Amino acid sequence: MGGILSNLKSTVIAGFVLTVLMVVVVVGLTGEGAPGGSNWIAFMWRWLHVLSAVMWIGLLWYFNFVQIPNMPNIPDDQKPAISKVIAPAALWWFRWGAMATIVTGLLLARGNGYLMEAMTLGLTDGVAKHTAIGIGMWLGIIMWFNVWFIIWPNQKIALGMVEADADAKAASARKAMLFSRTNTMLSFPMLFAMVSAQNIF
Repeated sequence: MGGILSNLKSTVIAGFVLTVLMVVVVVGLTGEGAPGGSNWIAFMWRWLHVLSAVMWIGLLWYFNFVQIPNMPNIPDDQKPAISKVIAPAALWWFRWGAMATIVTGLLLARGNGYLMEAMTLGLTDGVAKHTAIGIGMWLGIIMWFNVWFIIWPNQKIALGMVEADADAKAASARKAMLFSRTNTMLSFPMLFAMVSAQNIF
C-alpha cells in the first residue's frame, strides 16, 4: 500500500480503480446503475465536471486562503521555493482545472438538452432551474476568462516567467491577486447557483 501512496500517479490510478470496483459492487448488489445508455453518459460528464471543479476551486481557495495570506510570513530566502516551484505547478493545475470544468460543464448541459436555455438564463422557457444553472454557468465562464486571460498572464510576469522590471512584477502580482480574489468572491454564488439548480428548483 505504501508503494501506491508514495507515487501520485499510482494513487490517482488506484482512486479510479476503486471507483470502478464501487460501481461493480453497487450494480451487483442492487441490479441498478449499470453502465450504458444516455443517462450513464450524462452522469459521467457530471462526474468529470465535478472532479475538474474540485481541482479548480480547491486551488483557487488554496491560493486565497493559504498561499497569499501567508507569503508575508515566509522569510525572503525561502520565497523562491514558492515562486519558482510550488506556484507554477499549482497554476498549471489551476488553469487546466478551469478549462476542464468549463468544457465538461458545457458538454453536460448540451448532452442534457438545456445548454441554450441555461445560456439565456431561462428567458426562453421561464424554467427557474435553467435560470439558476445559467447564472452559475455565466459566473463560471467569467471566472474561467479571468484565469486564462488576466490571472495567468499577470502571474507569468509576477513569477518572472516573462521578463519585466520590479515595478511591473509588483503591479502584475497585485492585478493577479485582485482577480483571484474576484474569482473567490464569485465562487460562492456560482456554487450556490449550480447546487440550487439540482436541489431546489
